[in-house]
Amino acid sequence: MRQKTLTAIALVLALTASGVWADDLTGADRLLCTAVQATKCVEDGDCYVDLPWNLNIPQFLELDLAGKVMRTTVASGENRVTPIMHLIREDGVIVLQGFEKGRAFSFVITEQTGQLAVAVAAEGRAVSVFGACTPLAAAKPAR
Repeated sequence: MRQKTLTAIALVLALTASGVWADDLTGADRLLCTAVQATKCVEDGDCYVDLPWNLNIPQFLELDLAGKVMRTTVASGENRVTPIMHLIREDGVIVLQGFEKGRAFSFVITEQTGQLAVAVAAEGRAVSVFGACTPLAAAKPAR
């Protein structure tokens, strides 16, 4: 009984304190982001929630804010690179926007928590994604 009570207390503390453990992205120019939940809606009004990778969303994205580019990780083997056309960093929020292959995208990242919200729109469909980002270490110089 005592073990179950301690486990329950630990779980409640972990859930309520999760904001304390979040990554602060303030000043970071390289981020690693992952999608956690995705919803796809089509123009006839049907929407459904699915795993991000089932909707062709990479498991991880590297965001190079200084270079204004996003790319899949090398380990993914996908070799996808997309330019960031607009980048705004204001009041603790990072906003990225762009357009590629008939799809417009907007990212909103909260610097203090690393929380991520993404909207992607194309003809007849839209996808919303929620996820999280963490700072990436600076790239190592090539030898």
